[in-house]
Amino acid sequence: MRILMLSSTFPYPPSRGGTEIRTFNLLRYLQYNHDVTLITQNNKETTLAEIEELRKYVGELIVFSLPPEPQEKNAIARLFGKTVRFIESVLKATPPNVLHRYSPEIQACVDEYVRAGKCDVITCEHSVNEIYIQPEYRHSVNTVVDVHSSVYGWIRDHLEMGAAQNALRDRLYLSLVLKRYEQRYCNKFSNIVVTTEDDRQEFLKLRPELEIKVIPNGVDLELFPCRHQDPGGHKLIFVGAMDASHNIDAARFFAVEVLPKLQTHYPDTTFSIVGARPTPEVLELKNLPGVIVTGRVASMSEYLHQSTVCVVPLRTGFGIKNKTLEAMAAGVPVVASDRGLEGLAVDIADQPLRAFRANTPAEYVTAISKLFDHPQLRSELSDYGRQLVETEFTWDIAGKRYEQVLLQQS
Repeated sequence: MRILMLSSTFPYPPSRGGTEIRTFNLLRYLQYNHDVTLITQNNKETTLAEIEELRKYVGELIVFSLPPEPQEKNAIARLFGKTVRFIESVLKATPPNVLHRYSPEIQACVDEYVRAGKCDVITCEHSVNEIYIQPEYRHSVNTVVDVHSSVYGWIRDHLEMGAAQNALRDRLYLSLVLKRYEQRYCNKFSNIVVTTEDDRQEFLKLRPELEIKVIPNGVDLELFPCRHQDPGGHKLIFVGAMDASHNIDAARFFAVEVLPKLQTHYPDTTFSIVGARPTPEVLELKNLPGVIVTGRVASMSEYLHQSTVCVVPLRTGFGIKNKTLEAMAAGVPVVASDRGLEGLAVDIADQPLRAFRANTPAEYVTAISKLFDHPQLRSELSDYGRQLVETEFTWDIAGKRYEQVLLQQS
């Protein structure tokens, strides 16, 4: 099968974020048995070495540059530019970031592949790439959008939790753009893939007639080996890209509202915030007792192995969370919110307990205290969490399921 894969984010190294991790591991699996051509865009962080390394994992790699950022010299010009972009977004029912990343050169390349019959299937890795798919494509090739998560649901969730960085702007986009956007682009595709049942339900609200496949994320078990020893102590860890709004909100919530309550019972408790690109508001948290902000680290698994408990205190954001799966794979007991555990069956009656669920400060204190006080309980969560990942959430399992979707109508 000849696969044309579109990814506006450069998926290497896969440690950069959730989108890159999923895209890289799916293309790596598919390349074993199929001919994969990847069209992607580099960014200011992409190096020539990374481009050459990515070439090893695909049949052909075609790299384009991102469009330049608008150069608006003063406040009036910036305001005018934002207004023009907002009007364009409303008229086209397309988010501004999708319009900004659009490349006529990529469009011409994709059009040529379809016209010349050079591909059997086109996959859009993340909904932002849907802009390159013409409705008539589906008559000659299988077109698949791997949504990752509903943008409409994501923004609505941020607004409901008070975590939106620009609430007025997001409310306008939610009502005027995003619902129409997701309703519109769904009609163009032969197949739609999401990562959780929650996301599937979000799309069925927009288009009840759609057939939507749920294919969760996976974990590279070699990158995240199970730890051999429980370090004990009172060390908490939260991991993720620290310039993402949902991670910023989670880090602040836990550091300000949960950690001080824990420290009244366990004064030596530390809370490590581990991940690249911490924003100023995340860096400020270092001023609080026991809070450590590391920035990017060489080995996430090493930091996980050194921690007593991993917390995933997300209050916003749809989709399955790599950070939760990776902590469970590493054998670290997890205490997470409903959002942090989305798509995971961890605390069902008559099944082994794989993680603790908590949403309020009091629930976090109770769950973490139990784990601090009971090494045997930590050991059980470590074992059962690892088993869950091994049996249901590897990239081989995700790749096989994705391959079956791509084979339809090809």
